[in-house]
Amino acid sequence: MNKLIISIFSLFSLAASAQSGRHIAAYTQFGKCEGVERVWHTPTYYDQNPVLKADRKWELNATGDPYAAPFSGGVWYDETVGKFKMWYSAGGEKTYGLITCYAESTDGKTWHKPALDVVPGTNIVDTLEHDCVSVLLDKEEKDPQKRYKMFAVVFNGKYTVSMHLRYSADGIHWSDTKALSGELYDRCAAYYDPFRKKYVLSLKTINGKKYRRSRCYLDGADPELTVSLAHRVYDNHSDKFIKYWFNAEDDDPRNPQFPDIRPQIYNHEAMAYERSMLGYFTVWQGPENNACDSLKIQKRNEVLIGWANDGFHWDREFKRPFLGVSSDFKAWNAGNVQSVAGCPIIVGDSLYFYCSGRYNSKPVHDSNFATGLAILRRDGFVSMHAGNKEGSFVGDNIEVDGKYFFVNADVKAKGAQLKVELLDADGNPIPGFTKRDCVVMRGADKTKQLITWKGKQDLTELQGRTIRAKFYLTRGDLYAFWVSPWTSGESRGYTAGGGPGLNASGVDTK
Repeated sequence: MNKLIISIFSLFSLAASAQSGRHIAAYTQFGKCEGVERVWHTPTYYDQNPVLKADRKWELNATGDPYAAPFSGGVWYDETVGKFKMWYSAGGEKTYGLITCYAESTDGKTWHKPALDVVPGTNIVDTLEHDCVSVLLDKEEKDPQKRYKMFAVVFNGKYTVSMHLRYSADGIHWSDTKALSGELYDRCAAYYDPFRKKYVLSLKTINGKKYRRSRCYLDGADPELTVSLAHRVYDNHSDKFIKYWFNAEDDDPRNPQFPDIRPQIYNHEAMAYERSMLGYFTVWQGPENNACDSLKIQKRNEVLIGWANDGFHWDREFKRPFLGVSSDFKAWNAGNVQSVAGCPIIVGDSLYFYCSGRYNSKPVHDSNFATGLAILRRDGFVSMHAGNKEGSFVGDNIEVDGKYFFVNADVKAKGAQLKVELLDADGNPIPGFTKRDCVVMRGADKTKQLITWKGKQDLTELQGRTIRAKFYLTRGDLYAFWVSPWTSGESRGYTAGGGPGLNASGVDTK
């Protein structure tokens, strides 16, 4: 079995403990494994994609090219009003600058573009002409006037950009610029790391002839100061505040039509999901812009994922595209697929991932921008899988600060089953919580299943102890496990971009 880095973080919100949140198989280090394998999974694109495309005149630029997708932008679920909200890039009066528009939805699939008063009769919410924008719905912000934050990478001229920070109470009416960076490269991004209470700027840099497009790191608790400290850093250099971060790796995907082009990192952003930071890595595979224009194709970008255990060092073991391009030349995502801020959205048993894609109906490599949706099982990045013979594996440490033990598992196949045995700090089965005592889970496929033992309906007698769980699995898959204070199974982990029925705090709690 390959080793995965454990992600154990302190959750500061709502006094959650250091072990709160679902232990996701994607980033949990399992102990001794026998007869099981780890299987990676990727989301499925929604068959009615694109869910949003250009159909308004202001979504076309000066030369008539269509743009309607978040370029980072943001898709969030606002639990206070029960709506999906999207901020996306569109149109613009110049051929190289985009404006910000707003759309909303009740189901995440059908989107409405409301007529607003910022630019009367349109859904435009900001007219700063930008290269890209990151919009954050800051669920920890105490000042209601700053609940929404826009980090806009705005053109100073045709070839230079700076980041502008703006605030909003409703995501529609935005303040003037409250902080301004120095000169930056294009395609920078911003996100919030709630584990460290820091705003992170993922800054593009150019690192030599080999690695080219790469990333630098800047963070801070004050978003205005953080933006003000941002500026270009060349090659792999650092300064007092900005650190060189990472570049593409040799085994990142390559463009099958141009296999000699070494991949580069085009964009990076991240979201807190359960007990870790889920990172998105947009991997550029070429060709360069001038070649795309002459060949009348889109440059190839695909989104990969990774996990951070400290907010800075990323485990990027999985090297298949998580959000990929289509082999269909005319598809909405024929090229240049990129990630969106705020994702995933938790919708019942599913995770919704939004992305931008570009199609080839016009011979301009950076136009034809539309929005797609991809859907994955909740926690479904990786599963521990067992075949016809029973396999076993041991999870990482659990501080018992709740009463109920839950799993996310699929054992619906004939003959499939799951048993859980709890071990003490020395690895010995705890009396009353052994494999033999466990009430077997079988004939079920549940993202939230309570596990009990004969005569032991909860973990009351284990409160305060450090334990581990040993899983015995046959013909099935385990995706996650956790301990909850409630029979309803809330994990107290972070809920990424939120979702219907979840707590508006951004933490999975009652």
